[in-house]
Amino acid sequence: MATAGKVIKCRAAVAWEPNAPLVIEEIEVGPPQEGEIRIKIVASSLCHTEIFHLFEGKDKRGFPTVLGHEGAGVVESVGPGVTDFKPGDKVIPVSVAQCGECRFCKSPKTNVCDRNWINYHVDLMSYPTTRFTCRGRPILQFTNTGTFSEYIVINRIYVVKIQDDAPLDRVCLLGCGISTGYGAAVNTAGVTPGSVCAVFGLGAVGLAAVMGCKNAGASRIFAVDINEQKFEKAKVFGATDFLNPKAYNKPISEVLAELTSGGVDFSLECVGNTEVSRAALESCIKGWGVSVLVGYTDVDFSARPIQLISGKTWKGTLLGGFKIKDSLPKLVNDYMTGKIMLDEFITHKMDLEQINDAINLMKTGQCIRCILNISK
Repeated sequence: MATAGKVIKCRAAVAWEPNAPLVIEEIEVGPPQEGEIRIKIVASSLCHTEIFHLFEGKDKRGFPTVLGHEGAGVVESVGPGVTDFKPGDKVIPVSVAQCGECRFCKSPKTNVCDRNWINYHVDLMSYPTTRFTCRGRPILQFTNTGTFSEYIVINRIYVVKIQDDAPLDRVCLLGCGISTGYGAAVNTAGVTPGSVCAVFGLGAVGLAAVMGCKNAGASRIFAVDINEQKFEKAKVFGATDFLNPKAYNKPISEVLAELTSGGVDFSLECVGNTEVSRAALESCIKGWGVSVLVGYTDVDFSARPIQLISGKTWKGTLLGGFKIKDSLPKLVNDYMTGKIMLDEFITHKMDLEQINDAINLMKTGQCIRCILNISK
């Protein structure tokens, strides 16, 4: 392409500081270096992690930054040493790496990668080195991606090549939330046929967890949320029972225990709230109950040891346990063949210039997923 090897000027939504509206700016995106790929982002979704970083996170070192980490696009150019991608490839950039060489990547037990940015720079929510500049200042790429920009540069270990006929404004959802919730059920929890499950929180991640429980063969799926307007959508993904914790004068764990003769086999916390995490664990049946922490937060949490001594398992998940290069192309194909849903998560579509409207919808719980048209 004519732009290969050159600096590209393009639009991006820049978060200059926390608790402030994003600003549409013209930024400069440098050419890819050794092992890197420059991608033209076609579409991106908005995830609650952006809301957390912008309004709830306490570390201001992660600014200025370009948010966005659920994007999809087309390879514009590749840097030296990149042989597995070429200009024109459809791709999904992901915040989780798969280098294929470290001891974690070589193990079937985990999708953690030793080279992942989160191991070293969680305070910034980004690598400190960036190919973005604006007004003479370096601009971070949120979670190493920064998909609220028309172009990004990212190391090849974070990029997944997908089939040519995949719609980028749908499969971008697989870059984080949907894969996380779905995989939390089918991989991390290991939901079994005939089991009873409870999903706490019915945002996109929780709804994806409901879908995972259903596809794994659960016989009963409790959808738990304080917003009862979400119950109808949860039914679409396979939920069978619906509970609003505020409707009871007892802990929701006691309600679930009464409804299931002791507790659910699997519970998934998809909120990122430590009190909900504890309630999800306490909702599991003793002896074999499994509870998975899916929602992100960075504060301390606790539980009574007897909960684990009694035979319950409490575990967490990163991107639903999926190794990105091995699994995301399969998930794209599962969508293309009707095995998983994506369209049903999308409640709004907007242009990049409407990013602050989209943030307000997400912040106030009025949307599940908003697809942003990034490149004109």
